[in-house]
Amino acid sequence: MISWKLKTRSQQPIGLDIGHNSIKMIQLAVNEGHVSVSAADKVRVDPRINGDRSERRNFVVSAIKQMLAEGSFHGRKVVSCLPNDELKITSLRLAETESDAIERALRKEAAQRFGLEPDKDAIDYVLAGNVRHGDEIKNELILFAADNEAVRSHIEMLEEAGLEPVGIDIVPCALFRSFERLLRRQGDKDYTTVFIDVGSRFTTVVFGRGGEISFVKQIPVGGEKFNQEIAAKLGVSISEAEMLRGTLRTEKSARYRLGASASDEDVRSSSVEAPDSIAAGQGLDASTRQVVVDAVSAVAEELAREISLCFRYYTVTFRGRRVERAVFAGGEAYEKILLNVLRRQLAVEIEVAQPLKGFDLSSKKANVNFDSDRRGLLCEWAVAVGLGLKGAKREV
Repeated sequence: MISWKLKTRSQQPIGLDIGHNSIKMIQLAVNEGHVSVSAADKVRVDPRINGDRSERRNFVVSAIKQMLAEGSFHGRKVVSCLPNDELKITSLRLAETESDAIERALRKEAAQRFGLEPDKDAIDYVLAGNVRHGDEIKNELILFAADNEAVRSHIEMLEEAGLEPVGIDIVPCALFRSFERLLRRQGDKDYTTVFIDVGSRFTTVVFGRGGEISFVKQIPVGGEKFNQEIAAKLGVSISEAEMLRGTLRTEKSARYRLGASASDEDVRSSSVEAPDSIAAGQGLDASTRQVVVDAVSAVAEELAREISLCFRYYTVTFRGRRVERAVFAGGEAYEKILLNVLRRQLAVEIEVAQPLKGFDLSSKKANVNFDSDRRGLLCEWAVAVGLGLKGAKREV
C-alpha cells in the first residue's frame, strides 16, 4: 500500500505482524542471497482485550516496547501491515491500458463500491494479467484500498511504540513475498501456486504465477469461527472451546510420546503441549470429542467451499493456467481436520508452509523466540517473514 524506498543493505527493517491472537516481530539479515534471522519474538494476545480498541492498542504498544527492550533487534525501522478488517479488496476488468486512465477508473470504483474518498484514502492496485471478456481482451486488476484514518492510526501506534515505519504493507502481498522467492525457476512460470493464510478472523487466498500475483481473496472465516461453533454446540465459553480444540490436536502427539504410533506430521502439527490428563491416558471423552470434531468439520467444509470458489474463478478467468499446489500458512494451518477436508475438495497437492526453510537460524548473536513446540514448520510466521523481506533484492 504505502512504501518508502529502502536502502539496499544487509540488515533488513523489522517485520511486524500484529494479529488478533499474537504479535510477531522478526528481523532478517540478507547477504548475497543468504538470509539469516537476527532476532525474532512473539507475544500472545489475550482474546478478551480484542473487543476494546483502546485496551488492545495499549497492549500492542506495551508488547512491542517489551520485545524491543528484551530482544536483539537492530535499529527501529519497521515494516508492518494493516489488519485485514481495515482492508478492501476487489477484482475488476478495464479496457484502459494507460496508467493514468487505470488509476482514474480505480479511484472511481473505490468511491462507488467502498465509499472511500479517492483524493484522501489509500488506493493501489496490481495488474493480474489479460483476460478475454466477450470479444474483447481486458486487463484484470486487483484493487486494494483502505481508509486514510486507519492508515494514520496504524502509523501513530507504531510511532508510539518507539518504531520508525518505513513501509505499510498488506497481508496478501506480505504472504506472497514470503514464498515468492521459491517461484523463480523457469518451470515455475508454467503453473500456479496458491498461498492460503488461515488466521484468527480471516483467511487470505493468493494465487501466484511466474513471480506475480494473479488473484486475491479474503474470506471472513478463521480460527475464531471454529471456536464459536464448538462453544455453541457444547454451551461453553470461547476460551474453553479453544482449549478443547487444542486438546483434540494434541492427543495424537501425546500418545506418540507414550510410545504409540503416529506419523511425523501428526507430531509436528500439534500446537500446544498436552495437558497432564492426556499424558495420563485420559483426554477428551468420546462424546465431547465427537462434538468437537463435528463442529470443526462443519466450519472446515464452509471454508473449503469458499476456497473452491476462488479456484473456480481463477481457472475460468485465466483459461489454460494450471494450479499445481496449495500452500497453507497461518496459525490455523495446524488444524488437521481442515487440511483433510481440503484434500478431499481441492484437486491439487496440499502442503503446510515452512516460511523459514533455508534461512540460517543458528547465529550465536541472534535472540530468537519461535515457540519451541512449533519449530518444525513455523507456518504462522509467513506474513512476518514477508514483511521482513520487503525491500530486499529479488535474488533473496
